[in-house]
Amino acid sequence: MSLFEFLQRNWVNVLSHTAEHLWLVFVSTAIAVLIGIPLGILLTRFKALRAPVLGFASVMQTVPSLALFGFLIPIPFIGGIGARTAIVALVLYALLPIIRNTVTGILGVDAPVREAAVGMGMTEWQILRQVEIPLAAGVILTGVRVAVVITVGVAVIGGFIGAGGLGEYIFRGLRQNDNNLLLTGAGISAIMALAADFLLGLLEKQFDIGSSREKRGSALFRKVAWGAVAALLVVGLGVFAFNKFYARRAGASSGQSGQRGRVVVGSKDFTESVLLAEILAEMLEARGVEVERQFELGGNLAHSSLTSGRIDCYPEYTGTAYTAILQHPPVTDPRAVYEQVKREYEEKFRVSASDPLGFSNDFAILVRGDVARRLQLKTISDAVPQSRNWRAGFGQDFMSRADGYEGFVRAYGFRFSQQPREMDLSLTYRALASGQVDIIAGNSTDGLISALDLFQLEDDRHYFPPYEAVFLTRDDTIRRTPALVEALARLSRAITTEEMRRLNYRIDGEKRDRREVVSQWLKSKGL
Repeated sequence: MSLFEFLQRNWVNVLSHTAEHLWLVFVSTAIAVLIGIPLGILLTRFKALRAPVLGFASVMQTVPSLALFGFLIPIPFIGGIGARTAIVALVLYALLPIIRNTVTGILGVDAPVREAAVGMGMTEWQILRQVEIPLAAGVILTGVRVAVVITVGVAVIGGFIGAGGLGEYIFRGLRQNDNNLLLTGAGISAIMALAADFLLGLLEKQFDIGSSREKRGSALFRKVAWGAVAALLVVGLGVFAFNKFYARRAGASSGQSGQRGRVVVGSKDFTESVLLAEILAEMLEARGVEVERQFELGGNLAHSSLTSGRIDCYPEYTGTAYTAILQHPPVTDPRAVYEQVKREYEEKFRVSASDPLGFSNDFAILVRGDVARRLQLKTISDAVPQSRNWRAGFGQDFMSRADGYEGFVRAYGFRFSQQPREMDLSLTYRALASGQVDIIAGNSTDGLISALDLFQLEDDRHYFPPYEAVFLTRDDTIRRTPALVEALARLSRAITTEEMRRLNYRIDGEKRDRREVVSQWLKSKGL
């Protein structure tokens, strides 16, 4: 569908994500202003503090956003997943321009003006409030303007840790190869940043030189402050009301008859994990359980959130748990891997592994379909002689895992002409389809394999361990939620590999709504 049709069909969801993004920007900017301006004023009075405070703020702004989230998540009270951690990170990014411009603006007030104020008998507080802040207001507002624009852009990364906002559209668009999602998320973010920059730029122009500058600047500064507070309250109430209204609608439509506990269902940041999490969430809601969704958690967030109690369950794969979490060398016996994972998760984390869901999502070594047909490639071994002239592209996960790149090339004897390009997994599919790389490591149930006419080479040397899908659930959640035990039991062996690939294709290939796809599948299975 066209972008216009996409917006027509999904305008409610687009508004919700836009409101979440605005909420993150307003809250973090407001906090940064409340911290940064007083701190900047303090630095003008205590010169010894200037270098360390500005140095710390500079370092915070140079730390990559994903790394900063990684540092913050384990910290008690301010860490975790969701909006709270995102706001803390955004405040740290916004502080530098506000503090620096406050210091620059106040120190830039002409010395004769300050001396005149002292000669008139004004106190330090009066000089600050009636002379320095009005004269420095334009420079301070410039710092706020820069901070807002930075925050709008960086807030996109909040989608990586379940904080909502337009970042979810961007990450989902990359994962599903969907330009509509990418254009919506990136376009609205860009418009938001340009609008904020333009409006705050107009306010800056009001601070021209004139006889009534101090009075006008002080009045306008107060108006801006009160306007920001009012906007924050309006956005906050709007988001609260919007979410409450649609939460009630979702609960009513799912037949929710009463709350029997509350379960936080998480997922990783790819289509299949989100689909599996949505399946369990809808089954629980149909049984009267209140569900909070914390989907699309990037990196290792799903595991760390489960073990720290921030989510109650999420879908995982036995091979991933066995090699990436438990740090065992790869083995190929599915039953042995499952039993080891089940036992060690119970002992180390007090987490139970459900029965396998019925399918495996193994690593899939992929080439373009036309290349496989032309060269008559069937197995990975068939591709080894061709690889000397090929460019490889692999996700960061594959490059770093014990069952990943190093063991793979050693087992098959690959000799690529250059070091593989390391990138986000979702980008490897685009790179392969567009001819930027010639071979990638995807996932065997991905819908993009069919959507992009890719071909999966057979693992003829049986290098990769089994990746049976299971749900990992905290023991304390199982004890207090009988409906969860029933739902997981009914999902045992309920999904075949072919079914999972079809479900993924409906999202990635046909661009259908996730909840619609899940609802139809649950009805077809009597679940």
